[in-house]
Amino acid sequence: MATTTARAQNPVLRRTVTSDSSPSSSNPSVAASPADTPTQSPSASSLSSLDSSDDGPVKNTRGTLHDTYGNEFEIPDYTIKQIRDAIPAHCFQRSGARGLAYVARDIASLAATFYLFHDFVTPETIPSTPIRTGLWALYTFVQGLFGTGLWVMAHECGHQAFSPSKTLNDTVGWICHSALLVPYFSWKISHGKHHKATGHMERDMVFVPKTRDQYASRIGKFAHELTELTEETPIATAIHMVVQQLGGWIVYLSTNVTGHNYHERQAEGKGKGKKNGYFTGVNHFQPSSPLYEKKDEHLILLSDLGLGITGTILFLIGKNFGFTNLLVWYILPYLWVNHWLVAITYLQHTDPTLPHYDAHTWTFARGAAATIDREFGFIGRTLMHGIVETHVLHHYISTIPFYHADEASEAIKPVMGRHYRSNTAGGTVGFLKSMWTSARVCQWVEPSAEAKGEGKGVFFFRNRNGTGVPAVVMQAPKAKPTAGSAARMVIGPDSDAE
Repeated sequence: MATTTARAQNPVLRRTVTSDSSPSSSNPSVAASPADTPTQSPSASSLSSLDSSDDGPVKNTRGTLHDTYGNEFEIPDYTIKQIRDAIPAHCFQRSGARGLAYVARDIASLAATFYLFHDFVTPETIPSTPIRTGLWALYTFVQGLFGTGLWVMAHECGHQAFSPSKTLNDTVGWICHSALLVPYFSWKISHGKHHKATGHMERDMVFVPKTRDQYASRIGKFAHELTELTEETPIATAIHMVVQQLGGWIVYLSTNVTGHNYHERQAEGKGKGKKNGYFTGVNHFQPSSPLYEKKDEHLILLSDLGLGITGTILFLIGKNFGFTNLLVWYILPYLWVNHWLVAITYLQHTDPTLPHYDAHTWTFARGAAATIDREFGFIGRTLMHGIVETHVLHHYISTIPFYHADEASEAIKPVMGRHYRSNTAGGTVGFLKSMWTSARVCQWVEPSAEAKGEGKGVFFFRNRNGTGVPAVVMQAPKAKPTAGSAARMVIGPDSDAE
């Protein structure tokens, strides 16, 4: 496949490049216009040839489920034990020395880049202001890549995949994340809950998709009206993407946007009356936030301390060297890091082939399969330590270090069969194109039209843009008579409108 990597790969471990093909034609409800429908084959997200099981009787009780592209979906039925048993024992081994070497590499890359640009991209060496400006813009991009690599190593620490020592893991993770203005322990705790509830519509902590009612409410419509709307303009999609990429991470930390909004269920009562949003008490900075249990409140303060230390250092740098220099040296690379973090997480959990589950249908094994591997070439495999390419495995066994993740990923594919998903077509370019595809295609989720029983608890992305399987056509709520001679529209309890 067309990728570049500085890390040698065993040919056996190489992922198969996905080729595009038309959506399944077996579903008559698919809008099959090749001009405006992205193409995707079932094998673009599976290895169906590895799984020939037939769960006919069970399938009949669930009805027929279709993903956004019209491919028929079956609910996974394997166990976590089968996944774990398939992975070679040495893949679970963690090396603190090796982890520290990667951290040192990332820090050295950041330091060397700063030294080269600070000392050699100057008015004396490069008199042309446009050229010098372009080079410093390149600096912010490159530092953003190296910074993301360091972010990923702190992510390894948070999952205890960095080394066998929890003390070393949390020390390195706190230092690295604090330097990147990330509240390490606060993020670690909420991220752990994300892993425990991936794909759960009421418990997941990040990129929980909108339901049909929620999407309709956001645009000022009723749910039944969505099938009557014209498509969203590309400029509206682009604006949403820019806002998400520039501010998504900061807003997430501050308001829990894209996380679940069922804080009333917090066992200690910390979520009573609290909803996601600004100044509502639901964030990653306050010990009283319902995202955390009381036993962890001191860790939230420790995370805040790390942010305070870094903020103080940055203020002093700006005061002594100028805030314009601070903007170029740190803030713009920091925004690049945030961009990559949001892009990676979004594409790991948002794809037309991915299901989501309600509380009755979800299991850990099913939720962990509701993720997808992609390919980001040299940037993903080397600079970002493979976080893009091995995410499915990571959701099953998050303590496996990234340098064993390729081998472990190959080991679990026969167990997962058709339920393993990857989209590696186009390599780095394909990864970037997927951002636009997901933004256009994945607008809200709803059950398949022919779902029955347990199948009604499986949700797939639908959209108003005429792409893939159309949304279910709903009847408008009927007017109900009220007391008195007049009648008014009343949304009944069986209505789908909010």
